[in-house]
Amino acid sequence: MYNGIGLQTPRGSGTNGYIQSNKFFVKPKATSTALPPPSSSSFPDHGSKKANKDLLEHDRKRQIELRLIVLQETLADQGYTQSEISEKLQEARAALEAAPHDNPPDKR
Repeated sequence: MYNGIGLQTPRGSGTNGYIQSNKFFVKPKATSTALPPPSSSSFPDHGSKKANKDLLEHDRKRQIELRLIVLQETLADQGYTQSEISEKLQEARAALEAAPHDNPPDKR
């Protein structure tokens, strides 16, 4: 007899008395002793992170370059000379870089 389980003696029972535990028995979970769900104020919100300033600046510069490329193509299609195009691009670049950049980038 092991932990109160099994026969007092295996004699005459047709078994050698070796006791095995049932490894496939799933114990039911006790729901009464479970902790209450954590409140949202006790844990920080991991879903909303602040954006990296370097990444935002890089994205803003990419948007400026994209606008300048589109402007360059439209000016070339309109028949402007290369010197006129470069002057207008410099003016547009100065205007775009001077624009306030605290607005959020376009959502993709």
